[in-house]
Amino acid sequence: MTERSAGLAGLLAAAEGRMPVESAEVIAFELARRLEARCVSFLITDFTGNAVVRLSNADAGEERERIKLPGTVYGQVLREQRVSVRRGGLPDGQFQIVAPVTNRGDAIGLLEVLLPHAPEPATVQTIVESAHALAYILIANRRFTDLYQWGRRTLPMNLAAEIQNTLLPDSLTCEAPQFTVSGELIPTEEIAGDTFDHSLDRRTLHVSITDAMGHDVHAALIATLLVGALRSARRGGADLADQAHQAHQALLDHGLHGPLVTGQLLRIDLQTGSVGFVNAGHPWPWLLRGGRLERIVPEIDPPFGAPLSHPHRVQSLQLRSGDRLILVTDGMLERNAAAEDLPALIEGTRDLHPREAVHTLTQAVLCAQQGVLHDDATVVCLDWQGSRD
Repeated sequence: MTERSAGLAGLLAAAEGRMPVESAEVIAFELARRLEARCVSFLITDFTGNAVVRLSNADAGEERERIKLPGTVYGQVLREQRVSVRRGGLPDGQFQIVAPVTNRGDAIGLLEVLLPHAPEPATVQTIVESAHALAYILIANRRFTDLYQWGRRTLPMNLAAEIQNTLLPDSLTCEAPQFTVSGELIPTEEIAGDTFDHSLDRRTLHVSITDAMGHDVHAALIATLLVGALRSARRGGADLADQAHQAHQALLDHGLHGPLVTGQLLRIDLQTGSVGFVNAGHPWPWLLRGGRLERIVPEIDPPFGAPLSHPHRVQSLQLRSGDRLILVTDGMLERNAAAEDLPALIEGTRDLHPREAVHTLTQAVLCAQQGVLHDDATVVCLDWQGSRD
């Protein structure tokens, strides 16, 4: 076994030998011991995407250090996904190394190490690899504890928001050779029922974005019914038409007071880039292709749960290498957000990673409405690189 693999194996063994809530602390202790570091800490991204929180031995309800990202080295590392090594401005001549804790494009947080001396390149590489290993360790252990959920919550979350949060994919971003997909949702104080989802099988990427009409817990429950039906159909091997049918029927059979949900369902062939999609009364998506932004104008079928004269239709779209597809809910199109030109914003984020693009778009709309949304605002961004075979 090489020294590198032995080091990573040692970190994994150390983490597995302790409680799941101690995973980050174990990695910090092991790195501090091996590198003779003065301090090692893990900073987790909060739900707003605008700050990181330094996790410590604090329990739920206790104070944590929250650091705003703009203008900081932490924001730079999260944005660029590159390690930072610096000395300037630190006490006692310490060196600060900050590495991204990221898994397949999902930026979980940061690993910060303070050393009393300039690090050797091998030391920096050890920290980078340890941060990558930490991402996998945290993903494995967050199933067993609320610690990492609690760490991300710098604002109160009501019952409707709690329900809505459980409907989102475990990782908001996913990178693969053929694509990168990322989504972001900004909820209102009274949840308005937005959700998005993405999932892979061997040959297909499934993406959905939905908006349950109504507010608060009722909208969250209707969204739960729809997302549950979609996942059940998808996991049962149903094709796109049947997924739409089962979701629609679930609302008819179990919904209360005539619930309606708009949505778009996409099924993307990973080999060819061909897309089947269903548009159930949802705002039209945008396609950025070859530097030009255009609105996709599909045939529109009624929302899920509304009376149908025919089944929801599966329409077709062909993606090309370099395409960017943007899906939104109507909260991104609020009248009060008219000060922000959404098409221009989309064009302005063309060079950003999808994770950064969706955050920039939602924050721009939130800013345009003076921080007060009247409807949930959700964006999903898909970059298509094409088959690498």
